[in-house]
Amino acid sequence: MASINYAAREISVKIVYYGPGLSGKTTNLQVIHRKLPIEHRSDMVSLATETDRTLFFDFLPVDLGTIKGFATKFQLYTVPGQVYYNATRKLVLRGVDGLVFVADSAADKIAENLESFQNLEDNLAEYHYNREELPIIIQYNKRDLPNALPIEDLQQQINRYNLPWSEAIANKGIGVFDSLKLIGKIVIDGLNKKYSHINRAPAAGAAAPRPAPDIKQMAAQSNESPVAPAEPQTASEPIVLEAQLVPLPKNPVTAKAAPKPQPVAKPGGKAQLPVTAGKTVRADGVKSTKSAPASVTKRPEQKRRGFFARLFGIGKR
Repeated sequence: MASINYAAREISVKIVYYGPGLSGKTTNLQVIHRKLPIEHRSDMVSLATETDRTLFFDFLPVDLGTIKGFATKFQLYTVPGQVYYNATRKLVLRGVDGLVFVADSAADKIAENLESFQNLEDNLAEYHYNREELPIIIQYNKRDLPNALPIEDLQQQINRYNLPWSEAIANKGIGVFDSLKLIGKIVIDGLNKKYSHINRAPAAGAAAPRPAPDIKQMAAQSNESPVAPAEPQTASEPIVLEAQLVPLPKNPVTAKAAPKPQPVAKPGGKAQLPVTAGKTVRADGVKSTKSAPASVTKRPEQKRRGFFARLFGIGKR
């Protein structure tokens, strides 16, 4: 069936020319390829044998406008005419979108036409294709032959399903494009019905898409505060606490110690420590302004007696 490439916006359609051997299938494709503009065609591949000009298939992509904004590309194939190539026939029929049955108009070819058409029905049935739903036309070729049967006789003997048909003289290029236009129109009409939803606005009665829920409104109805959607969490690096060592200055500033008192020499040759001003009381109660030594060092025995006096309360009244 037709393949849709949404990225390239392209629809590829497969058309197969079917019929008995030497009925003109390959000639149809050769004429189409020769008369098409170069920009609308690619190279045609044809494999031939001694008994038939087509061993496998002829391949001819053709660009034929757009469908719903998609470019339409027709791929034209033919099949081998001999019955013993039936496996190849079935392979070519896979994924077919339209068929052109090329019938030989000669009177002595009626049996071959009927046999080939019956073979077509059998192969379609193996793929579970419904003949009534698949676009099929009949091309009565070689209408210039002296022994060509009238169209009425051909219709009565071959076209028992009342399929669309056309006349042609393929080797002279007559009626070839008429057959291509006929099958192309039927296939495109079917695609327009099947893929009508492409690039099409919604129908009037179609339900509109549901809007996204309002978080604040939902929270108000449930008496809860709205919760913002959680942000995606990312892996965080572990926190490392490092102690910073502050270097000390090379020349630290410290409090200067008081200079030690230097001994003062007196007349008489003995040095004495300096004294500080202060008042002392003698035993007789007379005050004296004579300076006393700045500091008096206690002996160890006095320290111990002072300690025990404080401990046991000695000397307290």
